Amino acid sequence: MNRTIRLAILGSGNGTNAQQISEYFADRADVEIACIIYNVRDAYIAERAKNLGIEARYFGRKDFYENGSVLQYLHEKKADWIILAGFLWLVPEDMLTAYPNHIINIHPALLPKYGGKGMYGHHVHEAVVAAREQESGITIHIVDNHYDRGVILFQARCTVDADETPDSLAAKIHLLEKEHFPRVIDETIHNC
Repeated sequence: MNRTIRLAILGSGNGTNAQQISEYFADRADVEIACIIYNVRDAYIAERAKNLGIEARYFGRKDFYENGSVLQYLHEKKADWIILAGFLWLVPEDMLTAYPNHIINIHPALLPKYGGKGMYGHHVHEAVVAAREQESGITIHIVDNHYDRGVILFQARCTVDADETPDSLAAKIHLLEKEHFPRVIDETIHNC
């Protein structure tokens, strides 16, 4: 029998993607959510984790970039893959080395457009609408040592209407994330 694949989810905010991923794998014997790690002390993702019965732990900047305690915790939790679900910091080099091609991120635009430092959440939707783009979407990709530049695993598109607002575009993007992110994670971790 194959060993259970253990996922660590990293987030910084509300945690909707973390919850959707956790619920997608909830009744599966082959995949387990090992933990949820968050880097904003009062982030609602911690409450979602508690409600889901998943261990959640806060780590600050020093833990990620200086003392290696996040990586140590990931090893303690026997995480096989790291999933970024609204995690806004650049992944530290020691984590990239420990998890080569095993860190997955989702971005709320069609990379390589509208990616990079500072391009997250509403900032992306505002930029897309301001540029009068005709389409936007999501990009799911492997993480490397640059913001939003790793190998693309999957993209899904939606139209940007003439009267689109950042809020209405965000709603479309959330639907794409819900529909595709857990499934693409599932396919990737089983086909690697």
